[in-house]
Amino acid sequence: MAERQFTGKHALAVFVGAFGVIIAVNLVLAYSAVKTFPGLEVKNSYVASQEFNERLQEQQALGWEIRAEMSGGLLVLHITDQNGAPVEVAELQAVVGRATHVKEDFSPDFTFDGTAYATPASLGKGNWNIRLVAKDGNGAEFAQRVPLYVKG
Repeated sequence: MAERQFTGKHALAVFVGAFGVIIAVNLVLAYSAVKTFPGLEVKNSYVASQEFNERLQEQQALGWEIRAEMSGGLLVLHITDQNGAPVEVAELQAVVGRATHVKEDFSPDFTFDGTAYATPASLGKGNWNIRLVAKDGNGAEFAQRVPLYVKG
């Protein structure tokens, strides 16, 4: 039986095949990342940057702390002041969703029970973000992204 030799053609086929697989995987992953991530935080980043310091000072003056949790099928937001007392806001808007895509995003209707805001929610396990905007009685705005990890 004749002995087979590894020639330059074989080496070229191995290199082209290996790099072809790497490039194909990179293209699939890049397409998947672009397809699932909305990528837009603000419409005009320049205008947002000009207003940032004013909004930050207004928000820090409120002194609110926000904590989120899942409890008994309810999504609960605890909004407290500097003394730890519950805060009842004049207006509350929120969007709950995953960090990586928008297909599971929803806008819950929170109800204040005297100590916290709650709404029925069915969140799958993993990381969630609550992007909320709350306003006090004077119209001062508090905007924050609150991370929430739901255990499975």
